[in-house]
Amino acid sequence: IYVLVGATAAEAGMYAPISFLLAAGVVAFTGFSYAELGTRYPVSAGAAAYVREGMGSRGLAVIVGLMIVASGAVSSATVSLGASGYLHALLPIPEVLLTALVILLVGLVAVWGIFESVLIAAIFTVTEILGLGLVIFYGLYTNPDALANVGQLVPPMELGAWTGIMAASLLAFYAFIGFEDIANVAEEVVEPRRTLPKSIILTLVITSVLYFVVVSVVLLVVPMTDLVGSNAPLSLVFRDAGFATGGLFSLIAIVATINGALIQVIMSARVLYGLAANGSLPQFLAKVNARTRTPLQATALIIGAILVLAYFLPVAELAETTSTIILIVFALVNIALLRLKWSGAQPTRDAFTVPVIVPILGFITSTGLLIAGYASG
Repeated sequence: IYVLVGATAAEAGMYAPISFLLAAGVVAFTGFSYAELGTRYPVSAGAAAYVREGMGSRGLAVIVGLMIVASGAVSSATVSLGASGYLHALLPIPEVLLTALVILLVGLVAVWGIFESVLIAAIFTVTEILGLGLVIFYGLYTNPDALANVGQLVPPMELGAWTGIMAASLLAFYAFIGFEDIANVAEEVVEPRRTLPKSIILTLVITSVLYFVVVSVVLLVVPMTDLVGSNAPLSLVFRDAGFATGGLFSLIAIVATINGALIQVIMSARVLYGLAANGSLPQFLAKVNARTRTPLQATALIIGAILVLAYFLPVAELAETTSTIILIVFALVNIALLRLKWSGAQPTRDAFTVPVIVPILGFITSTGLLIAGYASG
């Protein structure tokens, strides 16, 4: 959300908030499917394990696992570029160098330890939410007349408007990616069957409300010509603010974007570890450092991939690539849950369960957004 508002506005214009609502609807059904599967199989491999159990295909499970790893690397590259953009506003250092420094810093934190890295991620997440609150407050405080123009955000029932909205939804979907990472650290959660469903649902509710309001405010107070194409779009709300306010937000944005990269690195390394631990990938990726208790080799491989991606692909293309991969994975995960339900495989008594209509709608909405996004793009 700290990076993609400009890119979605380029596709949907003033109707970008609707794109975020559509993306939230797609994510909701699959989120409930993950909540059930995460309590059925609380393991590090996440979606790869779900596909293996649901479809009985080890090969497809490996492919899904590698797709998740790829999406994590691409996603980290995206937000690392955003972090360097916000850092560049404060430091007279080339963005090329700042990007590398951000990625390497994230790698060091990820190998420090799971408790330490998740604690930092939690603190960063709270800071990130406060930053979004600051965007809403400052944007409306300095532009009180903006609310009178809310009607501009409501799209007409015209094909042209909705074509742009659907194209932007594929990008907006990227902002919601991350809730599924909760399932990938299930082995390191004390009570996953109790904790995972609550975490996933709460995450989706909070982000849906926040994203819609933030995007709406930014579109109402920032000129479209300035917003489109910006790698640090939310900072434009504070361009006329004093150094203290603008600098504070820049620091929060840096924390937020680094947090996004950190979470994806943690997740990707755990998926590599999980695949290697069950014999699907080379065993050196399953090695855990005796002192840090983290998969150093898997994490190093992810960091190397992120560095390459960050220097060769632009933000919008990286985000769209991530969304495409994850939508395919979501479709397969929903099919896996459907097969489990139809086969009669019973979950444990304390597992979270959803009606069969949920994975059906999850599959339909995931594939529908994927097709509509590319057809309209």
